[in-house]
Order: sequence, then C-alpha cells, then structure tokens
Amino acid sequence: MTELQKKYNTEVLPAMMAKFGYKNKMAVPCIKKVVISSSFGKEVSTKTSGEREKIQNLISNDLGQISGQKVKITKAKKSIAGFKLREGLEIGAVATLRKQRMWDFLERFIYLSLPRSRDFKGIDPKSIDKMGNLNMGFKEHISFPEVFTEKEKTIIGLQITVSTSAKSKEEGLELYKLLGFPIKD
Repeated sequence: MTELQKKYNTEVLPAMMAKFGYKNKMAVPCIKKVVISSSFGKEVSTKTSGEREKIQNLISNDLGQISGQKVKITKAKKSIAGFKLREGLEIGAVATLRKQRMWDFLERFIYLSLPRSRDFKGIDPKSIDKMGNLNMGFKEHISFPEVFTEKEKTIIGLQITVSTSAKSKEEGLELYKLLGFPIKD
C-alpha cells in the first residue's frame, strides 16, 4: 500500500464524508483509473515505414517506462487526406492504469513529475470536467523520472486523464486537493 493510498483511507475519506455528508464510505468518490496516451502524429506522417516503426518503438518504450506496463498501439479508424492519414495506420499509444499501478503512478506524478515540469505553477481547476475527471497535457515527457534525458532523441507530448467516481466538479476538485494535487486557487 502506497503512502497516497494510506492518505486516502485515513484523511481523505473522513474529510469528504464530513464535508459532503456521505453516510457510507462506499459513497465517497475515489479514483477509478489513470489513462496515459501519446500520439505519433507529425513525427510519422511523412516517414517511410521503417522510419515510422523506429519512432513508434521509441515512443512506446518511453510510455511503457512511464506507465510501468506494456502500452496498446491505437490505429486510425478512417482515412483523412488532409492529415495524410490512412485507415489502419498506427497513430498513437495508450496505457490504462488501475489498482496498485495507478496509485504508484499517481504518487510519482504528484510528488516528482509535476514539480519537475518546466514553468509549472499548479493545475488549473478548468482542467477538471463536470464529472470530476482531470485532464492534463504535457509538452515534454522528460519531466518523468523514469525517462533518461541523456538518451532521448525526441521529446514527445503526453495526455494524462485521471478518472474518478465523483458526481460533480466540486467533489472531484475537493478529492484532488485532499490527495495533494497542486491545484491553483
């Protein structure tokens, strides 16, 4: 059990029950999953198949190191000529984290990656949707401690989505604040 899980069980649950008047611990919002994704996009659109495969392997390996598990390669569902995109072309990688890996990742994300991000001043409350889910984009994946900046050839962008069981934005925002996410005021 990570420190973040212990904090959720000992501090967050009672505080949320007191603030929102929940009668049961099971009614308190919790984090269900974390989705980490990246697209190959412009890097592979004009490359040959051999060059494209090398770039995809680099991005997949980096995403695998960050998430701690094998990533799934996503393919284009339809062709779009303006984007030089053909149906079935591999366009991205995604990893969905649940249970223990999710808690491990969130701990590293909150305490190591966010403070290491360039020009980071806190998470904007606008990043939280009406169901309490947090969506963040990173321009550089090198802020994660698993990635060695000396070995990196390309810098990729990431999208991180933290999904909760909250019913409103207020519940989700309070959950993130109590867990220690650096939310702007």
